[in-house]
Amino acid sequence: MSLLKVEKLTKSFGGLTAVSNVNMEIEKGELVGLIGPNGAGKTTLFNLLTGVYVPSSGQILLDIEGNVKELGGLKPYNVTKSGLARTFQNIRLFKDLTVLDNVRIAMHQNVKYGMIRAFFHSNKYFEEEARMTKEAEDLLEIFNLSGKKNELAKNLPYGEQRHLEIVRAMATKPVLLLLDEPAAGMNPNETAALTGLIQKIRKDYGLTVLLIEHDMSLVMKICERIYVLDYGMLIAAGKPEEIRNNKRVIEAYLGEEVSHA
Repeated sequence: MSLLKVEKLTKSFGGLTAVSNVNMEIEKGELVGLIGPNGAGKTTLFNLLTGVYVPSSGQILLDIEGNVKELGGLKPYNVTKSGLARTFQNIRLFKDLTVLDNVRIAMHQNVKYGMIRAFFHSNKYFEEEARMTKEAEDLLEIFNLSGKKNELAKNLPYGEQRHLEIVRAMATKPVLLLLDEPAAGMNPNETAALTGLIQKIRKDYGLTVLLIEHDMSLVMKICERIYVLDYGMLIAAGKPEEIRNNKRVIEAYLGEEVSHA
């Protein structure tokens, strides 16, 4: 089975169906794009995959080395523990905490001490806190943020805040990373740096990535396959060149100019 398999996934809000009978499969190690016009249901689909919303119907199956888990209906923190991590379209950092503490917080779901040891500050507590700090510092070093580990997150430039959000997601040790419009609001230089960061994650960590993005040059450059949503329904799936030349996708989203760029 694929790493992630979505079967007939549907989400309705009253009389509005935001996601309708969506089927998707993502193989381990793939970098897959999810595109479509505003209001197509992309972020709603992400919210279903990560436990923010409970599906009206359908299944979300995650297969980690033969251990298949149904994610639909799980709380977001349990989805994260299962191996899915995400970023958000609007940056959601702890802006008044340091860069280092933002990453350390993400690691606490994997700590090996309980409430009692934390309360009494046992040796295990201090050992685990030291381990998390070292791992967080190592991640920041890898992603070129170690020099700003003691700065407040809100004081980082916009592009670095985006990078920090990705690093924080990486700190949960996911098998599947979901990026919701990571290039939103970025200038060309920041977008180029982001592209390099995503490619580095793929190469160094062997992570599987699902990406929502409106920057078609980025999507076409790095994605191996692309799914296209329109009005909550899946209208196309395929390799970038297939999507670029798909008449239905051109009509619904890309337009003639982008499709022939």
